[in-house]
Amino acid sequence: MSSVLQLLLEGEHLNTAQMAQVLGLSESEIEAELKRLKAEEVFLGWRPVLNPDRAQENVVRAVIEVKISPERDGGFDRLATRIARFDAVESCFLMSGAYDLLVFASGKDLREVASFVSERLSTVDGVLSTATHFMLRAYKEQGYLLLSPSEREDKPAVSP
Repeated sequence: MSSVLQLLLEGEHLNTAQMAQVLGLSESEIEAELKRLKAEEVFLGWRPVLNPDRAQENVVRAVIEVKISPERDGGFDRLATRIARFDAVESCFLMSGAYDLLVFASGKDLREVASFVSERLSTVDGVLSTATHFMLRAYKEQGYLLLSPSEREDKPAVSP
């Protein structure tokens, strides 16, 4: 991964001076607001949106549906939190439907993700079943269309 891309992943998008200039506020006002938002856990961090086909070589992503048994005192929360703490897990959501959790996981290859599911996730007490779907191609990521220039021009004909 390029050092610029790594800096973007770990760094901030704009510094406080740039934000102050854009918003017409002082740097101290910006710093105070950022401090407040972080203290209230509203603002968790910056994250650039990457095209996974171009930026993340050797990364396999999967969506895993997980059926769990709610605990008497903790409901789904304690088990969902335990699953969310695995390094392979990118996101974890409680959902309605046939499964209880929707987990987004990644690994360096299919084998690593499969091992995570079969050896770590499915063996957690309270996990009843899983259904793993490997992502083959991304078309839109966090609001950004991930189309090549030729695909962007492929618009349907407009009828009069």
